[in-house]
Amino acid sequence: QVQLVESGGGLVQYGGSLRLSCAASGFVPSSYAMSWYRQAPGKKREFVASIASAGNNRDYANSVKGRFDISRDNAKNTVYLQMNSLKPDDTAVYYCNLWVAAGNDYWGQGTQVTVSS
Repeated sequence: QVQLVESGGGLVQYGGSLRLSCAASGFVPSSYAMSWYRQAPGKKREFVASIASAGNNRDYANSVKGRFDISRDNAKNTVYLQMNSLKPDDTAVYYCNLWVAAGNDYWGQGTQVTVSS
């Protein structure tokens, strides 16, 4: 089993920044992609960003391109999400996902991000 623990959420003003972290522990596989998703109240969970195992391929939702940056430290089994120029629409619970293969992925418990206007 793999455990994921997110941290770094909180309350920030419009235009501010936050850096989320997600640390994996347990039986962490040698190769895995990691992603961030978010879910706002009353909305479905949506994709935010992903990064390949080697860190060479990154993908972002259009709504966060140019503002968010995903990175990873494989030595620490940790993925980060640097969030800049935050807007109230970014308010959500942010979840990290560790993906090995279809049907073999893991989720963290989520961390709340609230952006005040």
